[in-house]
Amino acid sequence: MPSQSKGFDFTGAIRLVCVDISRRLPEMSHIDMARVAVGLCQTRSDAMHGVFATLTPLRFAGGRAEKKVRGRLHRIQPLVDPSGQEYLYLLNFYLPRFLNLPLEEKLSTIVHELWHIGPMFDGDLRRHEGRCYAHGSSQRKYDALMDRMTRKWLASDPPAHVYEFLECQFQELHAEHGGIRGQRWPAPKMVPG
Repeated sequence: MPSQSKGFDFTGAIRLVCVDISRRLPEMSHIDMARVAVGLCQTRSDAMHGVFATLTPLRFAGGRAEKKVRGRLHRIQPLVDPSGQEYLYLLNFYLPRFLNLPLEEKLSTIVHELWHIGPMFDGDLRRHEGRCYAHGSSQRKYDALMDRMTRKWLASDPPAHVYEFLECQFQELHAEHGGIRGQRWPAPKMVPG
């Protein structure tokens, strides 16, 4: 990917989509995108199998800043914005794979990852009952809910200019703008507290 000075700012553009979704969908109104780091990761190939996006909580269960591991307190190494405020979540998109999805699948993927943000917005995930706490007992029902929320967002008539870049595949966007750039974040690590 080209240097930071030229090309399409993917993370800036995708952040605006996330802001609009969180403002238009009451189910997402607890999300403050100013506290969510948005990044891009480059995949080794453009194969369509694999991860499209991930949401990483930057706190432990219940929003706790520290957790005891083998008798010692640990915390997650913080990610901070330019003003020094800590982010509570890291939302990464994997390119080119994510951009090569059809438009509605891209939007549903965004909604899917935002839905993982816990309703308390405390750095923890939304936890479902049972052993499959991330998606609940049925992945099919979870995906259907994400598709319904995506259609609800589209029905709210968001401004086309906010998400029209998502109509492009990776190569189209790259060619049109002379490259694709965006923020990259180090993988969060647990460190002694």
